[in-house]
Amino acid sequence: MDVNVFLYQVYKTVDLIKAKGGKVTKEPGPVKESSTVIAFVEDPDGYKFELIQSGPILEPLCQVMLRVGDLERSINFYEKAFGMQLLRTHDNPESKYTIAMLSYGPEEKSTVIELTHNYGVTKYEKGNGYAQVAIGTDDVYKTAEVIHEAGGKITREPGPLPGINTKIVACVDPDGWKTVFVDNKDFLRELE
Repeated sequence: MDVNVFLYQVYKTVDLIKAKGGKVTKEPGPVKESSTVIAFVEDPDGYKFELIQSGPILEPLCQVMLRVGDLERSINFYEKAFGMQLLRTHDNPESKYTIAMLSYGPEEKSTVIELTHNYGVTKYEKGNGYAQVAIGTDDVYKTAEVIHEAGGKITREPGPLPGINTKIVACVDPDGWKTVFVDNKDFLRELE
């Protein structure tokens, strides 16, 4: 899993990361055949972050990338079980991968899930650093029904969490990536 972050000044951010002893795995520079500036960095546990230079946007956490073994199966799951929209796909035969971008709204206003399929790879080791992605929902019970109808595996039945009473439902996608849906009203009540 990689996390992509949009920033105003990638070069300046990379300099700051270096000054603090951070690891830069790809120096900032333009993407091939584009003017978009990117860089790659790793945190102390080896998790990768892609820094993307951009103008003003509403969501600084722009995308989460998940590697999948069967792209069509995963697109179908995220559309049917999660209600996401496929924004676009891009095949890169030279680098032997295909990506699909899905979201709940326009890319410039919403966080995007990037599903990446590397040619010839059907399964990935996830390690122990990834926990889950959390998504808000108005009805965890209805969300659980939709996930179940789409063939998803529920790992925690819908209902309130002991002690805080926030309702959630948890599931895994076909590749084992965990997602928790959190009741919107309960979550806002937690923040008060």
